Amino acid sequence: MTTHIYKLLVILAVTLTFFGCSKPPEIQKISGSAQGTTYHISFWSPEKIDTNNIQQIVEAEFNRLDMQLSNYRKDSVIEQLNATVSSEPLAVSEEIIALIEQARVVSIASGGCYDLTIKPLFDLWGFNGDKLTPPSSVVLQAALQQVGFKQIKIVDANHIQKLNPNLKIDLSSIAQGYSVSRMVGLLEQQGINNYLVEIGGELQTRGQKPDTSPWRVALEKPLSSERTMQKVVTIKQMEPLAVMTSGTYRHYFDVDGKRYSHILNAKTGIPVDHNTVSVTVLHDNVTQADAWSTALLCLGKTAGIEAANQAGIAALFIEQQGEAFNEYRSVPFDALNQVTVE
Repeated sequence: MTTHIYKLLVILAVTLTFFGCSKPPEIQKISGSAQGTTYHISFWSPEKIDTNNIQQIVEAEFNRLDMQLSNYRKDSVIEQLNATVSSEPLAVSEEIIALIEQARVVSIASGGCYDLTIKPLFDLWGFNGDKLTPPSSVVLQAALQQVGFKQIKIVDANHIQKLNPNLKIDLSSIAQGYSVSRMVGLLEQQGINNYLVEIGGELQTRGQKPDTSPWRVALEKPLSSERTMQKVVTIKQMEPLAVMTSGTYRHYFDVDGKRYSHILNAKTGIPVDHNTVSVTVLHDNVTQADAWSTALLCLGKTAGIEAANQAGIAALFIEQQGEAFNEYRSVPFDALNQVTVE
């Protein structure tokens, strides 16, 4: 009996030594270029991870998404739809239908300020080119006739009808958030539940770091002349959380002493001119967060906070007053208890 106990103790000691010397999990990172920007994905798992395989899966998914949603590829499904001048039902993917329906809800909540059919206005102003061309009021009013969700009819899960044959759809305000959700889905299919996925500054987290510390995200100060940190978001919750920021300070044109933001009000057809320079949305759905951050920036602080409160959206608004940047929060933002912004 004594010998038996001794053998068990030796086995236990060896086992404890083995686990005590085993290397703790490390954060794995992959990155690259996609969708006209960069992506960075950090993740870890107690199980062995084939990082190279995940990178290949991610890049294949980016290519697939581009073929569906990119407004910068003439051969994409969405651009083929835009190029088709017809009021007959047109075949598209279920993904595009779902994104249109999600965006429609946000558009209604914004009173039409946010609208995916705004592409003719972007083209008219020249925001997709190198030079801004402010249109005359007559030309602008004509372009506005081609804008509006009311001109989109969903026929079924795979068909859309353009009630205005010239209608064009720009998915850029929601596609990147959706792309984040797709990358998140790929990680979770591999059994990875601790990650930070970021594409062009738009991101989602889940879980925590290997040492149990929370994910921390820096919010950029809304200055066009420099890149400095304004705030840090510390995410203590284990459930998925999206952090989406839209701003007027990166994409703009200066013409004759006047600055024109790339954020266009779909109701008026002109760039917004309020003092709200950025809006950050925290949400459990990364696709909706993407659409909401654009919509709330379009509305500006006053109308935006009202819309956010009504829809239950946690949003941080930053207004520029001279050299000062003032912060305003929606009621749901202040109610967050597992997220700190300092």
